[in-house]
Amino acid sequence: MTSTNHYAGPVPVPPIPLLLVLDGNSLLHRAYHAAATGRLLDHGDRPVWALKGLVGYVARAAARLRPDAVVVGFDCPDHPARKADYPLYKAQRPEKPADLAEQIAIAPALLRAAGIGTVTPTAYEADDVLASSAAHARRSGWRSVLMTSDRDSFALIDASTSVLRIRNGGFNEAVMVTPASLAEIYGVAPSQYRDYAALRGDPSDNLRGVPGFGSATAARLLAAFGSVDEAWAVWDGGDEQAIRDVVGDKAAEQFGSPAAREAVDRNRRLMAMRDDLPIPKLDTVRLPLDLGTMKRVLAGHGIILGPSLWALTGGRSPVAGPDAVPVPHQWTWKKSLRARRDPMPGQLALF
Repeated sequence: MTSTNHYAGPVPVPPIPLLLVLDGNSLLHRAYHAAATGRLLDHGDRPVWALKGLVGYVARAAARLRPDAVVVGFDCPDHPARKADYPLYKAQRPEKPADLAEQIAIAPALLRAAGIGTVTPTAYEADDVLASSAAHARRSGWRSVLMTSDRDSFALIDASTSVLRIRNGGFNEAVMVTPASLAEIYGVAPSQYRDYAALRGDPSDNLRGVPGFGSATAARLLAAFGSVDEAWAVWDGGDEQAIRDVVGDKAAEQFGSPAAREAVDRNRRLMAMRDDLPIPKLDTVRLPLDLGTMKRVLAGHGIILGPSLWALTGGRSPVAGPDAVPVPHQWTWKKSLRARRDPMPGQLALF
């Protein structure tokens, strides 16, 4: 008796699922300023243009990336932990315009009612939701894309986590930032980014850096020594000249001062993002969402959307051809002697 073995070919490997996580506050601010001249109001004359812009960001990102699940994070409006740690945190920022604050206040409830997963962590910020969501996705064997206009999230990038950064010009100017492109643009690895940012400081959060340390100087120091702590160890070990050779005498004097250590330690502490906050189970935030529910909830706030929601609701793309293919390009540096800035290869175009 003979037996015959039939080779059925390789077993297909299922694609790794993708979680899309959005920084609701930063995107609401972008949408508010981008569309403020339009001043879309609902039936009760309440402002909704930033809300419509935020939903548009979610819809366009879903159309381009085709995620399996979506989460939107928001800042907690009460008792912020970083403010308690450092009272001057963001102290220089003016009060939000009333029509923006009103839209920020109702955004989480609106998105939840529309079926979109949202997280507003007690005492923490949307950045912390991004960090915790990326960690949750990684533990679950998922990939994640973090969509924000904030560069702090660059510290979260790794083999399974990318950042879709929104810049001036909106979604069409967005760039995908990966470990390779971050190193190409900034000269640092994601694991070094928090040190890099701490040295430079962050004026938008009222965090002063070390005098003499701009982007180039901070990158040179980290390229030479790997981390701020390693560079301080060299300085404390008596080899101050090694630091001077890399950053110059003036920056080196500042770097070795007690004030610099205090500033960097404070900045790193405040820039560190929580990665252990409660995040919804991924199966509970999966797409597709219900189109009828989304349209009804949004229309109740004067936001009329339909075909643009196709990627969130399991519909078909209204666009055929290359523009319908969800393949974002990563951020790359394009040198040019012309003063006009050409579109970068990392830009995402949609529709």
